[in-house]
Amino acid sequence: QVQLIESGGGLVQAGGSLRLSCAASGRTFTFYPMGWFRQVGGKEREFVAGISWSGGSTNYADSVKGRFTISRDNAKNTVYLQMNSLKPEDTAVYSCASSKNSYRLGLTGAEYDYWGQGTQVTVSS
Repeated sequence: QVQLIESGGGLVQAGGSLRLSCAASGRTFTFYPMGWFRQVGGKEREFVAGISWSGGSTNYADSVKGRFTISRDNAKNTVYLQMNSLKPEDTAVYSCASSKNSYRLGLTGAEYDYWGQGTQVTVSS
């Protein structure tokens, strides 16, 4: 059974930091790019950041560049999202996902096939 379990969400003041973790099991996630997405209410899910299987390549949404950092520890099957200088507009449910393809760092949800349940991040002004 494939599982992705996020943790680390919570309530933080604007300007603060949080680190999200995504623990993977049931699949050799080491071989696959991983991504973080976020969603607010009924709005479309938004790509936040992605990382290649080796960690050598990363990609970020323009809205989080310079503030968020994605990383992974393949020995622990865990992906992280360090979020600094948080803004109220970062408030969302954040989910991690595993790519369908081992060779492509996708930017859309359609390119990922396994998802976590999500963790709420709330940034107060």
